Amino acid sequence: MCGIVGYIGDKEAFPILIKGLKRLEYRGYDSAGVALLNGNTVLYKRKGKVSDLEEHIGSQEVSGKIGMGHTRWATHGEPNDVNAHPHKSFNDKFIVIHNGIIENYARLKEKLIGRGYEFDSETDTEVLANLIEYIYLKGDVTAELAVRLALSKVFGAYGLVVMCKDEPDKLIAARKGSPLVIGVGKGEYFLASDATPIVEYTKSVIYLNDGDVAVIKKNELKLKTIDNEILTPEIQELSLDIGEIDKMGYEHFMLKEIYEQPKAIADTFRGRINSDCTNIHLGGLHAVWPDLENARRIIIIACGTSWHAGLVGEYLFEEFARIPVEVEYGSEFRYRKPVIYKDDIVIAISQSGETADTLAAIKLAKEAGATVLGICNVVGSSIPRETDAGVYTHAGPEIGVASTKAFTAQVTVLTMMALKLARKKYQISEDQFNHMVKELTLIPEKIEKALELNDHIKAIAELYKDCTNALYLGRGFLFPVALEGALKLKEISYIHAEGYPAAEMKHGPIALIDKEMPVFIVATKDSSYEKIVSNIQEVKARNGIVIAVVTQGDDTIKHMADHVIEVPETPEHLAPLLTVIPLQQLSYHIAVMRGCNVDQPRNLAKSVTVE
Repeated sequence: MCGIVGYIGDKEAFPILIKGLKRLEYRGYDSAGVALLNGNTVLYKRKGKVSDLEEHIGSQEVSGKIGMGHTRWATHGEPNDVNAHPHKSFNDKFIVIHNGIIENYARLKEKLIGRGYEFDSETDTEVLANLIEYIYLKGDVTAELAVRLALSKVFGAYGLVVMCKDEPDKLIAARKGSPLVIGVGKGEYFLASDATPIVEYTKSVIYLNDGDVAVIKKNELKLKTIDNEILTPEIQELSLDIGEIDKMGYEHFMLKEIYEQPKAIADTFRGRINSDCTNIHLGGLHAVWPDLENARRIIIIACGTSWHAGLVGEYLFEEFARIPVEVEYGSEFRYRKPVIYKDDIVIAISQSGETADTLAAIKLAKEAGATVLGICNVVGSSIPRETDAGVYTHAGPEIGVASTKAFTAQVTVLTMMALKLARKKYQISEDQFNHMVKELTLIPEKIEKALELNDHIKAIAELYKDCTNALYLGRGFLFPVALEGALKLKEISYIHAEGYPAAEMKHGPIALIDKEMPVFIVATKDSSYEKIVSNIQEVKARNGIVIAVVTQGDDTIKHMADHVIEVPETPEHLAPLLTVIPLQQLSYHIAVMRGCNVDQPRNLAKSVTVE
């Protein structure tokens, strides 16, 4: 979950590292540090933001044309100056930055202490730095061999970059379970945990695979396995544009990404839906359509917001394709003994494509012989490489930690998959299929209309910004939206919120309702409309406050609720794509009014690459 950046070439490294760390700060912001080689080793690190690191460095020495930087999300050891990366080895021979967890670090640390090593930090990374140094000094080997031998002795996940004081012309990078990408320039190389710090310097990149070790000089890159098998680097072209990772005048990335959703959805179905809305083409699934059509069931695996998208997918697949669906948390799926059949289809959903629990669940499903598909947003990430087939969303980079456009893009892909599968299995008529596809293409325009209510939503947010608890209710396709709305409020404003199926309110949550409790109800006109109206009446009978998201022109709920937010009419199967928008806006405005760091909420990181 931490951010890694490195540089080797003819330019001064420090400006590149600092800019890169700022690009990566969404991945971790407990502390930050840089290390440079310029004949001597220069190392600075500080608790807090990258700006705190810059202030600490001030006018101190920062020259050097080889260096690396790190922004941390704490796993081992509290966030402080000492636990911040980079970490030096005991005899100052090596400097290491690391993303991931070394699971056997305690045992390794104990052995190293027994051999005279002392430790300053509480981190597993310092153990790795000292293990590399111990092998280097005892075995009289090269830095590269010391790194490879050390990695053969550790268990866990890592994306790391290593510098050796005795070999100051190279960087050594390695990956297992935590992403690393190398940018290829002219007489220079860039390293990062994702492409955002690299895109302004080069479009040519190499994605490291698990078990890869790269030895990088300014004019040379050698790629091999931990076991010293020589590999041929595969250079790919980045489609990312530098403008996509700037705020472009918005106050926060999250706000920008909320407003980018019409484009993100349109880009996700563009080229996949034909002009007369009579066909959906998902080329990434072409080879597995027979498996999909004959599936015994579908298992959707995801975490967080992607799990909520998966719940919408469950409704879609069962409603249209008539295939039973189970939606699983990756973190739970991997630690029990799930029953997986060879004719199951497993769909893994992840914005980053690097979610550790989801990747582990993929491995489990593949070992059981199931066909595994991926839905993710990042080209070149681990999930597309680990799955049998899949579909990319085309949401563009999502920098805000709280996911917005990734959710709606994922739901768009799931909708297309469900509709195409339903038509293939003759579970829906041609007319129904064409109608639903046409309605899907109208969603971006309808979201634009919904976004016009921003000032109205902001006024509602002002009234409830100081609440301490909130309840979110929905039925059917809108229950996952209630869950997602509650999650957004929790994530960025730190207000306790819970999402429930509205019918479950009487089974416990109704006890919480009083005049201090805002209840956000997603209540557009659908097959459960009369039931949700009854639920609203139950809340009002107990002096509850109701903020309802309704279909435009709804007069019934308007006269019952304290506030209504109207969205354009759309089929209930597509309503999650519309109704989630005002809930995102409400959470955003409440968080801003409370003075919260919207893009970097406390204790959270964008990409959860560790358990």
